[in-house]
Amino acid sequence: MPVLPGSPPLDVHLKRSARARRFSLRVSRLDGKVTLSIPTRAREAEALDFLRGHEGWLRQTLSAIPEVALRPVSLGSVVPVEGRPLQLAAGTGRALRVEGEALLVPGDPARVGPRVAAWLKVLARDRLAEASTRYAAQVGRQYSTLALRDTRSRWGSCSPDGRLMYSWRLIMAPPAVLDYVAAHEVAHLVELNHSPAYWKVVTAICPDWRLHRAWLHAQGQTLHRLRFQD
Repeated sequence: MPVLPGSPPLDVHLKRSARARRFSLRVSRLDGKVTLSIPTRAREAEALDFLRGHEGWLRQTLSAIPEVALRPVSLGSVVPVEGRPLQLAAGTGRALRVEGEALLVPGDPARVGPRVAAWLKVLARDRLAEASTRYAAQVGRQYSTLALRDTRSRWGSCSPDGRLMYSWRLIMAPPAVLDYVAAHEVAHLVELNHSPAYWKVVTAICPDWRLHRAWLHAQGQTLHRLRFQD
């Protein structure tokens, strides 16, 4: 991991990408993580030169990020599910279930966070698979696999061989936002870029994409502040 010297020194995560055509810096608004994406064949020395050339911008950007505490999930916490805030409460039986404005979680209170996360992941896979299949049919393509991750730098991705990846935390966003991310990635099955032709595909299957992308830019970081693990 490269370190940019200075006060303070900055750890920089180096990410080689076959899709990258140039160097690019990304700063997570959640925790200040710095990622430098570089083309696969680029030399690390060139990447470090690029990094030093953007040190002023990088430090200014980091200084503007407010410190945000992560929120551990436990009984009494409020967790959004498909955009709807639900308060976690003790339940009976074996399965989690929604009753009114509550999500009832049976079992050991110390395991509430992991149990809710597991439940959300199952729900996320169902919703994202449905949306991806629906949009793939609209563009006349098929995806090969669908995987869930807990990514911070992106909400989804599509590989050249049709593998889709999504952040499972999308299930906490409003349904239309989850649908937009599915449309965004499925459109890459047609155009594996962000050209005008690509955005034409996105607009055809998700006309209101700008509204939903704006929600992610403004509110998406709040979905990462919930800590489900001990």
